[in-house]
Amino acid sequence: MMYKPVERRTPDSQYRDLLDRISNDGILAPTRQGPKAVTLMQQTLSYDLSNGFPLITDRDMGRFWKKPIGELCAFINGARTLDELAEFGCDWWGPWATEKKTSSRGLPPGDLGPGSYGAAFHDFPTGDGGGFDQFKHLVEQISDLPDIRTHFVSPWIPQYQTRGRGKVSGSTIAPCHGWVHVRVLGGGLHLHMFQRSGDVPVGVPSNMVQYAALALMLEHLTGIEASHYYHTISDAHIYEDQSEAVRTLTEREPRRLPTVTLTEDGKKVRDIHDFRADHFQLADYEPHPAVPRIPVAT
Repeated sequence: MMYKPVERRTPDSQYRDLLDRISNDGILAPTRQGPKAVTLMQQTLSYDLSNGFPLITDRDMGRFWKKPIGELCAFINGARTLDELAEFGCDWWGPWATEKKTSSRGLPPGDLGPGSYGAAFHDFPTGDGGGFDQFKHLVEQISDLPDIRTHFVSPWIPQYQTRGRGKVSGSTIAPCHGWVHVRVLGGGLHLHMFQRSGDVPVGVPSNMVQYAALALMLEHLTGIEASHYYHTISDAHIYEDQSEAVRTLTEREPRRLPTVTLTEDGKKVRDIHDFRADHFQLADYEPHPAVPRIPVAT
């Protein structure tokens, strides 16, 4: 990654502007999570990675930013239970794997299901009854045929995401993020992550971190420099009980994005399954202060 010197980076207001647009132009709608949400469809953020890594500066994420990377590493390795996720430092999935949620789907305690992120990414069902490792294939295909348009990963296994009368889903939560399309253009790697549903105050900043980190993983493994990261949210929303925190965030002036690179140990990784959160390091991060805990809808 060839970052511009910090003093030459343009302060980035995209995240704050997104919160503004949703607040001002969104439609209030009921949700199954409880609080109503203001929703705005089809929102895209676009980052030239030379201008900094898309770790928001609107609030301080310095103590948490590695955890979403650990989560993605867990999913790449097929983690689908609370115990497996905990091995990667992911300790927040409990509300989505309660006894009520798992038993209603016929799943063992603590199991997110065969339609969860880890199962889809690492063991996508095949016609012969086996499993397909999507990220292993992604690295191989980019390396072998960099210029084609089909470098794609999906977290969605349709038969496990059924809803409605008489139907039982195969996951405790329908995947919200993780549709990844990679293109190699002009010698650079462009990564577009499509997100079906995005809790913009809470979840989206973490999703930005983990998939921009994926661009750095792919850069390292393929030798193709990460150039741009694009983040599209189909259903971008703010829950009503998050509005006070959102007002605080939108009043803050934009700041320059930081630098994220691989550590020396990270540079030794040769298999995408071997990446861990601690293989990434942060510098040049000068965020606004943290805000009081923002409610999370489960």
